[in-house]
Amino acid sequence: MDASMAPTKGDEQPPLRMLFFPFLLPGHLIPMADMAALFAARGVRCTILTTPLQASTIRSIVDRANTSLGSVDVVVVPFPDVGLPPSAESGTGLTSKDYNDRFLQTAELLREPFRRFLSDHHAEIDAVVSDGIFHWSVDEAAEHGFPRITFLGTSMFARSCTEAMLCSNPFEACSDDPAAVVSLPGLPHPVVELRGQLMDPVKRSHEWALFQLIHAADRRSYGELFNSFHELEPAYAEHYRATLHRRAWLVGPVALASGSGKDVASRGAIAGTLSPEAIGCLRWLDKKPASSVVYVSFGTMTSFSPEQTRELARGLDLSGKNFLWVITNGSAAAASVDICMPDGFPTAHRGYVVHGWAPQVLILNHPAVGGFMTHCGWNSTLEAVSAGVPMVTWPRYADQFHNEKLVVEVLGVGVSVGAEDYATWMETHRVITGQVIAESIRKVMKEEGNGDMIRKRAEELRAKARAAVEKGGSSYDDVGQLMEELIARRCSGRKAGG
Repeated sequence: MDASMAPTKGDEQPPLRMLFFPFLLPGHLIPMADMAALFAARGVRCTILTTPLQASTIRSIVDRANTSLGSVDVVVVPFPDVGLPPSAESGTGLTSKDYNDRFLQTAELLREPFRRFLSDHHAEIDAVVSDGIFHWSVDEAAEHGFPRITFLGTSMFARSCTEAMLCSNPFEACSDDPAAVVSLPGLPHPVVELRGQLMDPVKRSHEWALFQLIHAADRRSYGELFNSFHELEPAYAEHYRATLHRRAWLVGPVALASGSGKDVASRGAIAGTLSPEAIGCLRWLDKKPASSVVYVSFGTMTSFSPEQTRELARGLDLSGKNFLWVITNGSAAAASVDICMPDGFPTAHRGYVVHGWAPQVLILNHPAVGGFMTHCGWNSTLEAVSAGVPMVTWPRYADQFHNEKLVVEVLGVGVSVGAEDYATWMETHRVITGQVIAESIRKVMKEEGNGDMIRKRAEELRAKARAAVEKGGSSYDDVGQLMEELIARRCSGRKAGG
């Protein structure tokens, strides 16, 4: 069977059936829904198991997939009762450490409904694609005879860095000083970061332990799916397979491959709800010259202190550039943004502020956008790469410092603001001054340094990203290869993990 073609009535083999089980945060949920849509477009019958609010968030992706003759079903299970208000169920209303800890409890409490679904639908599943945070899903899938494929939603570069950290624990060889230099061994490029930029096993023992569990489960899985493409990080695709001996399929950028990046107003918005600013931002961009706007957004889980918000506003002012700034609702910065603006802040003539969600894919692909100030979350990074937009990098935690290394040092498509402390929004960050922010923006917007070279490289990656998902491209072929493996595996009657 040609796995690139949808099955017809004359095919001997029934279509593959894949269950997608995403974690509940938007950065995990949306790309996995995109992934289900792209497999459905290739003839796979896909089911997404999630909770009610998350189901509404991905509704536009699912509807688009099914309108395009794909087959994506959504099965809804109750959101675990962990004492969170409804506003926190999307992960964007976590206003305290207690709420954050409760939200993470849902990962364990979803184990029983997952187990029940596998048992009740045993004959309707050929493979399980599970978020890596559900590390226990490898055992549940094996118990029911299904191969479990991991998706953690980050770059191969970042995964390789995390693997090096977990396997070698380089922290043992350096001082406790946050400014101590840490070298990650055994990687294709020399990777050197500050201790304060990394997930420190001493200060973050719980997080370190979770990643050890994820790492152990992934090594026992059938393989891993990546929202990336070979041409973006070829050395790390080779490192993962040849050096680490891990099965991996690079199938991204999944928003391009699934077609859901075309959604104008509802992709990722809960129940399709948009603020007036979000509706108007594209019309505002239409009035601006080409490559004249810096887009500023730090994802759904990042917020700044009032002092840092003031300095960011000052930096946008000092840069002299047009800007489109997205500020997450519910954060301290959103509540205080009006009083944090410096006198004469230029929103009236060259700035536009969106409170809440904004149509990021369309913004990045708008001709007026010439730079993107980002936290280096992998989805945002890949969306910028797909749009050919260079980045001002401002990582905060998780995989973001690794992604910054990839963007700035390996790919050469970004400029760092110099963030040095790995810390969530609930923790203290060193304030980065408006002057530094302005200088970084000007470098990316071609006025200082090697901005022209950065832009040229970004445009080259844009072309490669789009070629990867076309028929015959590297990501297109990886989808087909995985499908063929799973079909052969089903025909042979092999058990999970083989």
